[in-house]
Amino acid sequence: MIFPRKKEVQAASAAWWQPPTAPKSSKGSAVLIAVLAGSIGGVLGVNAGGGDLFNRVQLVSSTSTIQRAPDSVAGIAQRVLPSVVSISTRSISGAGTGSGFVIDSSGYILTNNHVISKAAQTGGSIQVSLSDGTFYSAKVIGRDASYDLAVLKINASGLKALQFGDSDAVAVGDLVIAIGSPLGLSGTVTTGIISAKNRAVTAGESDSESSFINALQTDAAINPGNSGGPLVNSRGEVIGVNSAIATTGSSVSGQSGSIGLGFAIPVNQARRVATELIATGKSTYPIIGVQLDLNYNESGALVESIVPDGPASQTELQAGDVIVAIDGVKVSNGTELVVRIRAKNPGDVVELELSDGSVVKVTLGSDQS
Repeated sequence: MIFPRKKEVQAASAAWWQPPTAPKSSKGSAVLIAVLAGSIGGVLGVNAGGGDLFNRVQLVSSTSTIQRAPDSVAGIAQRVLPSVVSISTRSISGAGTGSGFVIDSSGYILTNNHVISKAAQTGGSIQVSLSDGTFYSAKVIGRDASYDLAVLKINASGLKALQFGDSDAVAVGDLVIAIGSPLGLSGTVTTGIISAKNRAVTAGESDSESSFINALQTDAAINPGNSGGPLVNSRGEVIGVNSAIATTGSSVSGQSGSIGLGFAIPVNQARRVATELIATGKSTYPIIGVQLDLNYNESGALVESIVPDGPASQTELQAGDVIVAIDGVKVSNGTELVVRIRAKNPGDVVELELSDGSVVKVTLGSDQS
């Protein structure tokens, strides 16, 4: 909750034109202020000679219009805001809010799975508010907890969809803009840069709803309620879906705010998942066909077992092997390996480097959410 800061106002000393007065009650003071405002106008409006000062001085108001460059933050926000929506949910566990954005003019909206998961699981309600204040009931077309993405549909047409950019082309230091409804404040715009790429982020309220994100990191302020909103580049193209923040502790309300460490799902990954969800209601994710020991406390990912007839079973990979890198990128643990694999596509060929220095090539298979 946001509380306005009280501003302490000291009583002003009597002006030269104001006679001393006895202290007034609070009600009298309010009246006095109103009267004094009128009195000030009367005193300043008459000069010593009795003439009307404003008859001799012309005050000119500007009639010019401020022109903002299309690639300025204001220009980008003006183009993007009409496509960003606020999402409110109700379920047996309570109410929630989040953000989303239009990806198709016929009413398809992309958001985070965790924004709508409780309502979807319990038959609760999901409501979408457009930028013009129009409300619609939304239905879930499909959702994928492992990627923390969901597609909603509202009964609307002629909506303005956002353009997708290329998250692979993003560079550290690029300007980005986050738009959403933090703490229910719809249409909030914040700016920052891409602080890092390929951050291994895991989130989720339960094992069955865990997500694995090979995230873009940004210092643009992202707070509870921003989830599902777009992260756009300097051309107003979506490069990520705002999803998570790192915090140092809990606030009084039980939710923590931005400390400049926000994470977004790369849009190239989001686009593939959204396309599958719209087409089939489900999405696929890549696998190498092994079970990992997630409690392994040394560097690398320990292969616990090989899944029969899985992709790894067609290679020389064995139980007990320790994977230390994928496609030349080091992995420090099993969760990080899962995140890196989830950033790929089924059918991709990856190179797994083992702790003994050998390299194993695996063609990724697929599983369905």
